[in-house]
Amino acid sequence: MVPTHVAVIMDGNGRWAAARGLPRTEGHRQGLTAAKRTVAAAARLGVKYFSLYTFSTENWKRANEEVGFLMGLVKNHLAAELDFYRQNKIKVVHSGRREGLSADILAEIDSVARDTAGFTGMVVNLAINYGGRDEILRAMARLAGAGQLSAGAAVGEAAFRNGLDHPEIPDPDLIIRTGGELRLSNFLLWQSAYSELYFSDCLWPDFGEAELKAALEEYASRDRRFGGTK
Repeated sequence: MVPTHVAVIMDGNGRWAAARGLPRTEGHRQGLTAAKRTVAAAARLGVKYFSLYTFSTENWKRANEEVGFLMGLVKNHLAAELDFYRQNKIKVVHSGRREGLSADILAEIDSVARDTAGFTGMVVNLAINYGGRDEILRAMARLAGAGQLSAGAAVGEAAFRNGLDHPEIPDPDLIIRTGGELRLSNFLLWQSAYSELYFSDCLWPDFGEAELKAALEEYASRDRRFGGTK
C-alpha cells in the first residue's frame, strides 16, 4: 500500500560535504539534486502529496553566508524547474511564514504556485521558513482574526485545521528523516499525530528511488490502528 502523503526531513547535507572535504554549500547543492530525483520517484510510485522540509524557522541561526546560499538555491530551483513540474503535472504549494522571506523569493514561490495551480498530478508542499509551532501560532491568529477564539468559545479540530497553511492536504501517513537523527525538529507537529516515522542513516544527498522504496516497503508492513484495535 502506497501512502497518500509522504513528508521528508532532508538531513545530512553538511555532513555529506564534510566527509568529502567539500564546502557545506556543495552538500546543499547535491541535496537539491536528491530532492528532484526523489520527487520524481515519488510521483512514479503513486504518492499523491509530498512535503519537503526545505528551510526551517530555526535555520536562520546558521551563518549568514550559508543562509544566503540556501535562499539563492531555492530561488534558482523554483525559476529553473518549472518545466520539470509541468512535464510531471506536479502542483507546487508553499507552507511557512511569508514574513522574513525576501521579495524575490516570495515572487518565485508565488510564480511557481500560480503556474502549477491547475496541475492534477502529485502535490509538492515546500516548507520554506516553516516551523510546526509557528504554524500552530499562526493558525490561532487566523482563528482569532475570524472571531473564533472569543472567550468561552469551543474550537474543534476541524475548525482549527482550517487555520493551518494547507488544510486541504491530508496528514502525512509517513515521515522520513535522513541522516541518522531521531527527531521531528519542529516539522508538521499538528499533522504528525498518527504519522508513521522512518529514520534512515542515509545522508540526504545520497537519497533516491531505492531508499524511498525501502521506506515505502517498511511503511506497508506496519499495522496502523490510530489508537483503536483490530
